[in-house]
Amino acid sequence: MPAPWTRRKSTTPPVEETAPAAPAVGKGRPTPRRAEAEAARRRPLVVTDRKAAARASRERLREERGRTRTAMETGDERYLPARDQGPVKRFVRDAVDVRRNVGEYLLFAALALVLVTFVVPPEQALYATFALWFAVLAVVVDCFVLNRHLKRQLTARFGEVPVGSVRYGVMRALQIRRSRLPKPQVARGAQPR
Repeated sequence: MPAPWTRRKSTTPPVEETAPAAPAVGKGRPTPRRAEAEAARRRPLVVTDRKAAARASRERLREERGRTRTAMETGDERYLPARDQGPVKRFVRDAVDVRRNVGEYLLFAALALVLVTFVVPPEQALYATFALWFAVLAVVVDCFVLNRHLKRQLTARFGEVPVGSVRYGVMRALQIRRSRLPKPQVARGAQPR
């Protein structure tokens, strides 16, 4: 028995050797000079066809973004992003836009209360902090009420509450009305479409 560190011999049959091919006499042409070889390898870094394709792609994306921007302002369903399309999302947007939401005023209240803390003495600034916490609590309660309201309306109109639609409405309610996208299409106090 051979030692474990030795190598075994191959069990494949030996390959028959054939006569070597005749060496090539020459390549049939002279060796190019260095300048000629470099000139042959040189090509443009960016092919003009690629440039034209990239330009067309950028133009197409610009047009698509323009259509999407216009749709966000006018409410055109065809060009809205996928997250905003469909009758359920339109109904949720309208249901949020017809009511006054406490969340849309939170930013203004917070800014005013922060400015008040710089003006008043420190003992009275504590009341501004309590007022800010009260405003946050009011927003949470308003979002809870909106959540129940949306669930009830969606069940009555569509038979079920689609996943994510209530959260979509609550997030919209927390935005300032003028900055909402897609822009509100109904007036306050009107009926949702």
